Amino acid sequence: MLNGKKILLAVSGSIAAYKSAFFVRLLIKSGAEVRVVMTESATDFITPLTLATLSKHKVYRDFFNKETGEWDSHVELGLWADVMVVAPASANTLSKMANGNCDNLLIATYLSARCPVFFAPAMDLDMHLHPSTQANIRKLESYGNHQFAAEDGELASGLSGVGRMAEPKHMIEQLEKFFQATEKLTGKKVLITSGPTHEQIDAVRFIGNNSSGKMGYELAMNCLVQGAQVTFITGPTQHIPTGENLQVIKINSAQEMYEATDSNFGSADVAIFAAAVSDYRPKSAVDHKMKKTGNGMSIELVENKDIAAEMGERKTSGQITVGFALETNEEGTNAQKKLEQKNFDFIALNSLNDEGAGFSHATNKVTIYSRDNNPKAFELKTKKEVASDIVNEIVEKLNA
Repeated sequence: MLNGKKILLAVSGSIAAYKSAFFVRLLIKSGAEVRVVMTESATDFITPLTLATLSKHKVYRDFFNKETGEWDSHVELGLWADVMVVAPASANTLSKMANGNCDNLLIATYLSARCPVFFAPAMDLDMHLHPSTQANIRKLESYGNHQFAAEDGELASGLSGVGRMAEPKHMIEQLEKFFQATEKLTGKKVLITSGPTHEQIDAVRFIGNNSSGKMGYELAMNCLVQGAQVTFITGPTQHIPTGENLQVIKINSAQEMYEATDSNFGSADVAIFAAAVSDYRPKSAVDHKMKKTGNGMSIELVENKDIAAEMGERKTSGQITVGFALETNEEGTNAQKKLEQKNFDFIALNSLNDEGAGFSHATNKVTIYSRDNNPKAFELKTKKEVASDIVNEIVEKLNA
């Protein structure tokens, strides 16, 4: 499960740093690609040369290399990795991670990472048991990070108890189980439409909507983590996913989104129609800025193609299609009707009557309507959590 995976190892100052060498060696033997970032205090326990030799790549220690003039970008490191592992994670580093105290490259990289993060506490018994340390561990886990729990045994102080960094082979086993459990879309091609569309009136004006594209972005990132090959077709938005196995197609108008979807739908195992596509466009647009005349203005509109409905008509056996419904009244009835009309396998309904749902929010509240007429209502969650619920539903449909 680790073959080809990109592992970013972050080493902090602890006597357990010597285990990092064994961990890197096991990762390399498993076929993983490894990069290492270290704190300055970690270099007191293991040399960067050792880890550079084992990983076959330079070790990152600071933001700026004064000798070469090179800038080591924590953002690029955070985006590169499939998984970030902080091992050993000293009490000091745990505290900084939990509270966002960003004073070194390791913490800046952690705060920039979009991948899953694992951490391996390593410290003396009483430090590990201290309420502040335990609170920091709980806080990190509440953020969605994963713990390689400290193990019981002899400690550097001579005491014996829980505080030893997890053995490298145990961390390898846990990582393998993690990838096996999470990569449920490996080998699947997923098409996602996202964001708004802009229908030009003249050279500077357009008809659009308030979609941020955040929901589509979170769906794409979740599918990538689950091992899918993603084609992401997006209208104008700042929320663009990154990663391997990803094709991003940027469009502006509904017609352009239709053409991109039409070209890619046939090869998709799953299609998620999360875009807020304009229903209408001006019958004709002008290539210059129209001036006010003082007499008002009327614009003749024509309907855009219904992308999801057309794809639903040509859907083949084995393909799964998912839609969204944003409603303000008779929500359930309208969602069920849309489910049938567009031949969706299921549809995620969100209502503008629910506080914190809909456009321009970091949260959403959805109810999933399927063919079984048994709606599943979810509480208000972050859009990242909503994306996870929707992808889990897709996995269930694929397995069925």
